[in-house]
Amino acid sequence: MEVPLVWRKAARVWNERTKWKGLTNLPNPSVAEGKDRHRLPKLAVGPNNSLEAYTGKFAGRKRASNKAAKGEVLKGLPGSKSVAREEQAVRNLGDPVNSRRTNYESQAGRKTQRQGESSEGKLGVGSLRSSSGQPLQEGADVGQGSDQSTQPAQATSAVRTTEQSWPTFLRAIADKARKDPNHRFGDLHRHLNQPALRQSFSLLRKNAACGVDEVTFKQYEKKLDANLDKLVERLKNKSYHARLVRRVYIPKENGKLRPLGILVLEDKLLQAAATQILLAIYEADFLPCSYAYRAERGALGAVRELTDELHWGKHHFLVEADIKGFFDHVQHDKLLELLGRRIQDGALLGLIRKWLKAGILEIDGRVLHPELGTPQGGVISPVLANVYLHYALDLWFEQEVRKRNRGQCKLFRFADDFVTCFEYRHEAAAFERALPVRLAQYGLELAADKTKMIRFGHNGGPYNGRFDFLGFEFRWEADRQGRPTVKRRTARKKLQRAVARMGQWLKSHRHLRVSEIMAKLAAKLRGHWNYYGVIGNSQSLQHYDQLVRKLLYKWLNRRSQKRSYSWPALQRLLERFQVPRPRIVEQTRQRVQETSSLVWELV
Repeated sequence: MEVPLVWRKAARVWNERTKWKGLTNLPNPSVAEGKDRHRLPKLAVGPNNSLEAYTGKFAGRKRASNKAAKGEVLKGLPGSKSVAREEQAVRNLGDPVNSRRTNYESQAGRKTQRQGESSEGKLGVGSLRSSSGQPLQEGADVGQGSDQSTQPAQATSAVRTTEQSWPTFLRAIADKARKDPNHRFGDLHRHLNQPALRQSFSLLRKNAACGVDEVTFKQYEKKLDANLDKLVERLKNKSYHARLVRRVYIPKENGKLRPLGILVLEDKLLQAAATQILLAIYEADFLPCSYAYRAERGALGAVRELTDELHWGKHHFLVEADIKGFFDHVQHDKLLELLGRRIQDGALLGLIRKWLKAGILEIDGRVLHPELGTPQGGVISPVLANVYLHYALDLWFEQEVRKRNRGQCKLFRFADDFVTCFEYRHEAAAFERALPVRLAQYGLELAADKTKMIRFGHNGGPYNGRFDFLGFEFRWEADRQGRPTVKRRTARKKLQRAVARMGQWLKSHRHLRVSEIMAKLAAKLRGHWNYYGVIGNSQSLQHYDQLVRKLLYKWLNRRSQKRSYSWPALQRLLERFQVPRPRIVEQTRQRVQETSSLVWELV
C-alpha cells in the first residue's frame, strides 16, 4: 500500500519532535547530509508500509506490557534513565523545542532574548513570520492583512503573545477573568515591575523610529538595568509623566494622509507591559467575531470563516460597513468608563489616561492636546480599540440584534471594518437603520461611501452583489461542476495599488546591486503570495506576477544607457536568485483535518 504524501509529512514532523528511541525509524532530516537532506524520506516502519505501523499501534506494545508484568525494566519509556540521558543530550546539542521557548518562559539566569532573536542568534519568538512559517526578510511586503503571525501593514500594531508564553501572574489573571466574567481586578499597577518591563523590552522592535527624546533601542539597552530602576522608581513615586508624541504623516491608499504617532521608548515599554495585562483580562471577554490584534487570530482567519459562513449558511443579504476615522473619535471618558467595568485599579487607569491625554508634537512645532482619539502607532492603542468596539458593537449585536432576529445572522469584524450576514432582507435593513444610532452613542460615525446592503446568497443569481473585505473581493460564481460557490480574488483597487507601489519601489531602488534587488523582491513577492494565495485566486496572482516582471524588465534596463537584459536573460536571472513564483498557500478543510487527525493519532 502506497502511503499518501500528507501522511508521510505528518509522520516526518512527529519523528523530528519525538525524543523516544524506537518510536519510528525515519531518518532525522536535521542531521541529513548532502543533497538528500531536502528529500522526503521513505517510510520503512513495518511490513508492506501499513498505516497501522506508524500511527502508534505497534506490535511491540504487547511485548512491552508482558515485560512490565514480569517486573523487567523497560527502556525508552518516559521517565526512564535512557530517556533522561537522551533528553539531556538533546538539550546540550540544541533542539527545536528549546528554540521555541518564549521570553516569558526563560529560566532564571538565562539571558533575556530580544524580539526576533533566539538564544542562538536566529529567528525566534517575536520575529515576523509569514503564514507559511518562513521568516519574512527585510523589505517583505505582507500586503493588506495577513494570518495570526503577519498582520496588516497598518500604522497601529500591538505587542501580542500567546497565553502559553505568559508568566505566572498573567495566567492567573486570565484564569480568573475566564471563570468570573463580572470580577473587577485591582492592584494591577504593582505588576509593572522590573522583571515585567524587562520581558516587555525584549518584545519591542529594536529598529523602530525614536520619539522626541531621540533615544534609540541600542542606547537604552546599554544601561538597561539602571534605566529600568529609574523608571520603576518614578512609577512608585507617582512622578512619571507621558512624553510628547511625535506625529508624522504617511500616505494612504486613497491619496490622503494618515497621522501616525511615534512615542518615546519608555512610553512604548510601559504600554507594552500594560498591554499584556489588558490582554490577559479581555481575551476571555472578546467574542469570536473579533479578529484584529489578537493572538492566533488574523485577517486570513476572518476571510476563511466568512467564506465558509456565506457558502454553507442560510444567508441571503449582507451589510458591509466601515467606521469613519475611528481612532480619531474614541471618547476618552467613555473608554475609561468601559475599562472600569473590569478594572478597579486607579493607578493603572491613571496611566492610561496620561497616554490618552499626551500632547502631540506636529511637524510645524505646534503642540496639540487631544480631547478625542487614541494615537495611531501607540502600542496599547489596538487593545483599547478592541475594548471600545467590544462594548459598542460586538456585545450589542450578540445580545440584542441576534436575539431579536428570527433568521440566521453573524458578525465578522476586523478592527473598524466589519461585515454582517442576514437571512432576511427586513432584518438586514433594520440593522442598517439601527447601526448609526448605536454608534452615535459612543461618538462614532459610519463612512457613507463604505456602508451598504447587498443581496448575497445561493439563489441570488444575477442579483447577487459583490463586496470587498480585507483586500479580497467576494462574489458568487459557478465552479467547475457548475455549482454556485463563493469565490475570492484580490480586490481590484488593492491589485492596482500593489502594482503601483512595486513600480515606485523598483524605480527608486534600481541603483542597488542586482543581488540586493532580487533578495528584496523575493521577500516582497513571498509576502504577497502568503496573504493573497487563497484557493480560487490564481488568476490574480498570475496577473500580478506578470506585471511585476514587466516592471522589473523596464527598470533593470534603465540602470544605464544600454539595455542590460533581454527577456530570456531576465528569466534566467529570476531562476538564479530563486524568486518565488505565484502559488496557492491555503489548504482545503479536508486536507487540514486529515493532517491534524494523523498528528493526533501519532501523539
